Amino acid sequence: MNFENILVSKENKVALVTINRPKQLNALNKVTISELNAALTELDQDNEVRVVILTGAGEKAFVAGADIKEFADFDQKQGQDLAASGQELLFDVVQNLSKPAIAAVNGFALGGGLELAMAAHIRVASEQAKMGLPEVSLGVIPGYGGTQRLAQLVGKGKAMEMVFTAEMIGAEEALKWGLVNHVTTAEELLPLAQKIAAKICRNSGTAIRSTIKAINANYAFDKNGYAVEIEEFGNCFGTPEFKEGTTAFLEKRKPSFN
Repeated sequence: MNFENILVSKENKVALVTINRPKQLNALNKVTISELNAALTELDQDNEVRVVILTGAGEKAFVAGADIKEFADFDQKQGQDLAASGQELLFDVVQNLSKPAIAAVNGFALGGGLELAMAAHIRVASEQAKMGLPEVSLGVIPGYGGTQRLAQLVGKGKAMEMVFTAEMIGAEEALKWGLVNHVTTAEELLPLAQKIAAKICRNSGTAIRSTIKAINANYAFDKNGYAVEIEEFGNCFGTPEFKEGTTAFLEKRKPSFN
């Protein structure tokens, strides 16, 4: 896969997707969102890939936000279309990937950048990371799922404080509030993400896919999470990986999942 604004590499069943616009602090523009959609859609269908890691090029930023100059003159309808298309093309795609997405947050994750990290299933951050949703300082609100996912992760009160004040928080505070799973040094950021990915790869890919569906259903207004869990639990029984996992347990050996 050859792209203008992102880099994609694969190793040991893990795909690394790097947003590669360091001079623009990896800001999300239309081209970048479109390329991420294409890459993630292809990786989701790639049987050789079990985990996807998302990160930003350079040490300054994961993604410093959306490219404001692309929509500074939009009217109300264009603004709504921008949010709807962005959510459909990228942020919902990340959240609903059938394989785990890990955001490795290096530096600034602001606005659309934090929204992208929050759409991922797991977040790890470098000690230098700064996160926030500063949209109200521009006279607008987060439009790529930020008002919803932030509250889900840190609670209603903290989410409102972060959005109302438009202030950034550091990695340790993000860890305290559950916005990120782990904090580490900049040098160990990708190795930590890869270590987590390797642990995931040892387990059943079909069971993990069902887990993503079940957990996501709890946050969908039109789904019953418990009902989805029951359905996906049953679906697992019809898979070769269930047979291998249970057989390996009974034979007192480690399972071998493809």
